[in-house]
Amino acid sequence: MACNGAREPLLTRLADCTPANNNSNGCGPNRRRIRRVRSAPLADFVPKDINGDAPPLPRSPSIFGNLHPSFRKVAIFLTVYLGVGTICFYIVRNQISGKKTNGILDAVYFCVVTMTTVGYGDLVPNSVLTKLLACTFVFSGMALVGLFLGKAADYLVEKQEIMLVKALHKHKRVGKTEIIKEAETHGIRYKLYTVSFVLVVLISSGTIFLATVEKLDPVDAFYCVCSTITTLGYGDQSFSTEAGRIFAVFWILTGTICVAQFFLYMTELNTENRRRALVKWVLTRKMTNVDLEAADLNEDGVVDAAEFIIYKLKEMGKISQEDISLVMDEFEDLDVDQSGTLSTSDIILGQSTET
Repeated sequence: MACNGAREPLLTRLADCTPANNNSNGCGPNRRRIRRVRSAPLADFVPKDINGDAPPLPRSPSIFGNLHPSFRKVAIFLTVYLGVGTICFYIVRNQISGKKTNGILDAVYFCVVTMTTVGYGDLVPNSVLTKLLACTFVFSGMALVGLFLGKAADYLVEKQEIMLVKALHKHKRVGKTEIIKEAETHGIRYKLYTVSFVLVVLISSGTIFLATVEKLDPVDAFYCVCSTITTLGYGDQSFSTEAGRIFAVFWILTGTICVAQFFLYMTELNTENRRRALVKWVLTRKMTNVDLEAADLNEDGVVDAAEFIIYKLKEMGKISQEDISLVMDEFEDLDVDQSGTLSTSDIILGQSTET
């Protein structure tokens, strides 16, 4: 099947690996090679171009170097939003009714309450201009939270996740690679643990602050905290003092984003658990003749290792037929000599064709 000179599927000959011919046809090394396939070739084996110079290999970004978004961009957008909003709502402060403390502080507080869609109702626009401004800032604020602040919060949680992995293995000598592997394997679970802890701290601190500074009953304080961080904002309980609104500017923004991340990680964890259950089912169920026929890509009556791997990956939902078609199109483009295999000569011929 593999040695007839005809065009063969990717990674052929693995199905012919029997104890009798392992040493004669090279199946043993091939079988080991498919188990330790790399995502990129080593630099020593990169073919040189026409001029004899080896092209530089693109380095894979480290998870430690590229986890975070541009915090400078986040800070700029947040500063611009709060700055412009504060100026606008301060200018029209006389057209906003409700419980007021300090003009500038109330403007910042109103911006944050609007951006996070809490909307207590303790400060409300009562003119056409202020209502139009509120409509503008609520949409731009939601976009800011969704596009930038959410990414920043996710980065901070990922940093804490790595610290959590290190703490769990503090008595072991664990390198950066092991930490990355552990974070990738149980990343969502660690993120959920981290954001849950932060959420408990925020709820506790908010409840204590409202009870001590705003003089609310403990039950009312907890009720106000829950209605705030879930953006219900009934309005019967809110921050009404200067100290309370200074605290609220930071606490509301942090709390609402933290709750959003908490439910996001819960959803991702549920999806990951379902995916792992599917993978386990695919790997443990017995193969049937129907499966064998479906896995036989070249319809030659037998299934080699590559066909079996592709079939199982498709069942797990990790790849689709469209993905396979795109990869095979790329393979056929690279296979300049139409031999059904890729070699150094194919790469050199491809480079000479491009130039």
